[in-house]
Amino acid sequence: MNQSQEISVLIAFSGGLLSFFSPCVLPLIPSYISYITGVSFKELTDVEEKRKLKRVTISHSCLFILGFSTIFILMGASASYLGQLLTQYQYWIMRVGGVLIIILGLHFVIYQLFPLREVFPFLQRERRFQLKKKPFGDGGSFLAGIVFAAGWTPCIGPILSTILIYASTSRHFTTGVFLLAVYSLGLGIPFFLSSLAFNSFLSAFERFRRYLNVIVFVSGLFLIGIGILFLTDSFRVFSTYLNILANP
Repeated sequence: MNQSQEISVLIAFSGGLLSFFSPCVLPLIPSYISYITGVSFKELTDVEEKRKLKRVTISHSCLFILGFSTIFILMGASASYLGQLLTQYQYWIMRVGGVLIIILGLHFVIYQLFPLREVFPFLQRERRFQLKKKPFGDGGSFLAGIVFAAGWTPCIGPILSTILIYASTSRHFTTGVFLLAVYSLGLGIPFFLSSLAFNSFLSAFERFRRYLNVIVFVSGLFLIGIGILFLTDSFRVFSTYLNILANP
């Protein structure tokens, strides 16, 4: 794996982590875990019950992660395929994509500095699909993961879109699949760990809650930085610079 590919993997994984810690995902994690396992909040916080339910928690969490990963990976494959069809326009895809990503990043940054809800009104609209009742069996957790991925909110959408735009400019079809798999890992690993250590997650979340706005601000800077790399086609230059730092 060359330096440029390593940066792509780092960006995709970091994007997944930022998506997990976003204000529209992190506060809902306890509800998601309770929903997919079919176990009450009280049972999940009871140490003895949690030990008995460990296998159930692991299996349903993995199926939920597999569900949203499937959708994200299919999106990555579609983005790469579309990019292959539009190879002659990749220069403009990169530039227009860079501008779009910078706008999305500015939305997050400006909103935190000047909390005006109408900065970019169209980005404030949530399209969240909900399953009122979980389908029976393990397939229900997989389906819940699919629904979660299909109805992501504006908090997770801009970061995911950034990875998809990058996938559409890649030369190889498998790049999109790989990058979205890495993105899914960044989102899925902390979810899995949270389900295994539910009480620890609740305790940490109470302390972390006050920093959610910081995460949004950092996500904005992350998007602006990636957008600038897209707009200036500086991924290769950035890779060379990091390689010099790593090997002085």
